[in-house]
Amino acid sequence: MKLENYRTLIVLTFAQCFGQTAAPILVLLGGIVGAQIAPSLDWATLPIAIQIIGIASATIPASYLMSKVGRKAGFLGGTALAIFAALFAAWGIYQQSFALFCIASFFIGNYIAFLQQFRFAVAESVPKHQIPKCLSFLMLAGIVAALLGPEVGRRFSVIEGLPDYVGSFLGMAAMLSVSLLILLVFYRNTAMETHEQASADRSLGQIFRQPTLILAIASAAVGYSVMSLIMTATPLSMHELDLHSLDDTTRVIQSHILAMYVPSFFSGFLISWLGVKRIIQAGFALMLVCVAIGWGQPDFINYWGTLVFLGVGWNFLFLGGTTLLTQSYRNSERFKVQAVNDFLVFGLQAVGSLSAGVLLASIGWSGVMVFSLPLLLLLVPVLFITREPAT
Repeated sequence: MKLENYRTLIVLTFAQCFGQTAAPILVLLGGIVGAQIAPSLDWATLPIAIQIIGIASATIPASYLMSKVGRKAGFLGGTALAIFAALFAAWGIYQQSFALFCIASFFIGNYIAFLQQFRFAVAESVPKHQIPKCLSFLMLAGIVAALLGPEVGRRFSVIEGLPDYVGSFLGMAAMLSVSLLILLVFYRNTAMETHEQASADRSLGQIFRQPTLILAIASAAVGYSVMSLIMTATPLSMHELDLHSLDDTTRVIQSHILAMYVPSFFSGFLISWLGVKRIIQAGFALMLVCVAIGWGQPDFINYWGTLVFLGVGWNFLFLGGTTLLTQSYRNSERFKVQAVNDFLVFGLQAVGSLSAGVLLASIGWSGVMVFSLPLLLLLVPVLFITREPAT
C-alpha cells in the first residue's frame, strides 16, 4: 500500500483531529454559558441549536463554493471563519452578551458544514470498494477531538483576569489554527479518475427516488437528530439542573464523543462483512437501548450509559448512511446530492437541538427521552420499504 495514494485521507484526518474540537467544546459549554448569560433558562441551549442551524444553512453554499473553487480553498476559508468565530465567542462571553455568543455559534456551525465535506473529499480520493474503511479511518479523528476538545474547554475555563469560559474559546481558536496550518501546507485537491458512460443527466426527482438514497438520508438524519437532542440537553441537565460537577459532565461528554468514533476501528469492516443495511438496523436498535437507559432517575450512570449507547448508535447510522450515499450518485451529480443530503440531515438535527432547552424547562429529562422516540420511529417505514438487502 503506497501512502501517497492515501494522502488526502491522512492529511484530512490530522486536520480533523484539531478542527473537530470546535463541536465538543461548544456542546460541553454552550448550554452552561447560555444558562449564565441568557435572559431565561429556556434559552440556555439556544447557542447549540443556532450552531446546528448554522450547519444546515451553510451546507448548500459550502458544496456550491467547492464545486467552483475546489476543496482546498473551501476548507481554508471555512477554517478561517471558524477561528474568527471562536474569538468572537470569547468576546461575547467577555461582554456578557448572549446575542454575540449566539452569532459566534452560528458561524461555528457554518464551519462545521465545511468540515462535513471532508468525508466526501476522502470518498472521492479512493476506489469505491475502499470507501467504508477509509471513512471509518477518517472518523477516528473524532477520538482525538473527543479527548482534546472538552479537555481544552475545561482546563482553560478559568483564567485569572477573565470571565469564566473566555479562555475555553481562545483555546478553541488555537486548535483551529493548527488545523488551518495542516490544510495550508499539506492538502492538495485530488480525485479518483472515473469512467462514467455518457448518459442523459438525471433530474433530482429521479435521483432522490432511489431506495438506497432514501435510506442513506433517513438513517443519517434520524441518527443526527436524536443524537443532537440528547447530547444538547445533557450538559445543561447534568450540571445546571441535577448539580453534577463540571468534571463529571465533562467525562460524560468525552465518553459520548469517544463512543461516537471508537467504533470506527471496526465499523467499516463490519459494513464490508455484514452489509450496510444490517449496520443501520443495529444502529437503530442501539438508539432504542439508549432511550431505555436514560428513562427514569438521571443519576451519573444513567447519563453515562445513555450517552455511550447514543454515540455507538449514531456511528452505525451515520457511517452506514454516508456509505450508501456515495453509492447513489454519479460523479457529475456529487455536489448537488451531497448538498441536499447535508441540508436535510442537519435541518432535522436542528429540530432536535432546538427542542432540547424547551423540553428540559417544561417536562425535564424524561421529556427529552419521550421526544426521541417519534424521531427514531421515522426510520421504521424506511427500513421496511427498503427491505431488499443493501450492500
